[in-house]
Amino acid sequence: MLPLLSRPDPAPGSAARRPLSLLLCATFCAAVGNGISIVAFPWLVLQHNGSAVDASIVAAAAALPPLISVLLAGTAVDFLSRRRISMLSDILSGATVAAVPLVVIAFGAQALGVAVLAIAAALGAAFDPAGITARESMLPEAADQAGWTLDRANGLYEATFNVGYIVGPGLGGLLIATIGGIDTMWFTAATFAASILFVWMLRLEGAGPPVGNERPTQVWAGIAEGLKFVWNVRILRTLALINLAIAGLFVPMEAVLFPKYFADRNEPAQLGWVLMALSVGALGGALAYPVLLHRATRRAILLIGTLTLGVCTAAFAFLPPTAVILLLSAIVGLACGPIQPIYNYVMQTKAPQHLRGRVIGAMTSLAYAAGPLGFMIAGPLVDGFGLQVTFAALAIPMLSIGLLLMRLPSLHELKRPELSPVGPVRG
Repeated sequence: MLPLLSRPDPAPGSAARRPLSLLLCATFCAAVGNGISIVAFPWLVLQHNGSAVDASIVAAAAALPPLISVLLAGTAVDFLSRRRISMLSDILSGATVAAVPLVVIAFGAQALGVAVLAIAAALGAAFDPAGITARESMLPEAADQAGWTLDRANGLYEATFNVGYIVGPGLGGLLIATIGGIDTMWFTAATFAASILFVWMLRLEGAGPPVGNERPTQVWAGIAEGLKFVWNVRILRTLALINLAIAGLFVPMEAVLFPKYFADRNEPAQLGWVLMALSVGALGGALAYPVLLHRATRRAILLIGTLTLGVCTAAFAFLPPTAVILLLSAIVGLACGPIQPIYNYVMQTKAPQHLRGRVIGAMTSLAYAAGPLGFMIAGPLVDGFGLQVTFAALAIPMLSIGLLLMRLPSLHELKRPELSPVGPVRG
């Protein structure tokens, strides 16, 4: 078992914490860039013709490529280098968002139609998972060098990620309101450049590829090995399927329903504030996660978060005032904030070091798999029946999943203070 799972936190010097600090800074910058994109791409589409279906098309275009790219990313991380893949991902993501204003400069604003935005969103989304997978794969070694427990490091990692999504959407809304959606993309590209710089400065054992005999021999064989490992470990399989279902129901709210609601009211800043409220709540939940573990099991935290999400989604169906939407969004974030650290902990403790990238890639790809279906359902529902019906249609299965989780025996493994690794775990 990794020694960092159970030992008390010492007080290392700043040099020992430097890799973890650089990794968190890179995570923050990339999250800011993606947070701005969440607001900017739907806004540009809705500003073009006001159609939720077209916004759903762009959102689905952004959700489809990660189904494959995140699997490829996991194998690439385990074969090439975690550090190099992180930098390459941000280079390509930055180039993709910068292409939007470049198209306008070269061909005029009329060239920026739904098809162009869908292609840009798809390319950007295709590259992002590689960076996320690479940075998450380096986290255990960075935590170990800093002398931190893995739970503490995961909590701060997710908190940093959510701070990026607090700053990103809010900043995106303000930038759109002041300089317009097109020029906002220049700032987004700069955030990815900053992430590249931080990772370039990173020096960490384990940031490179595994030794030769532990590398995947072929791309598809590596992908299959990661998927097989996840499927054969019951707790990983269960969490992957839960994440798939919840993502398919929740992501359309962020990418379609809320943008449509506030676009109809011509309130881009308010859209940014709602997405910020989600991230503020998630920040608090992630920071509270190590403390909560002293009072509740990981299973209880997962159940509470899922049920809270369902209840709040049902409340959104009443289309309450913006202040109430902000409060509900913060509650959702607070309840769900500890969930991703739980997922990270299980992946990191169950997967051998040389398989970590592929396991993270496999788990993440299953979450992405539900996105396109959710977008394709949510868009026509909004245009055909309105926002209230669509929110209610999403809330019912969310609540059902929460109730089902109470009866799943595989989740009882999350009651244990520490999970036993599967096979030899190096790190």
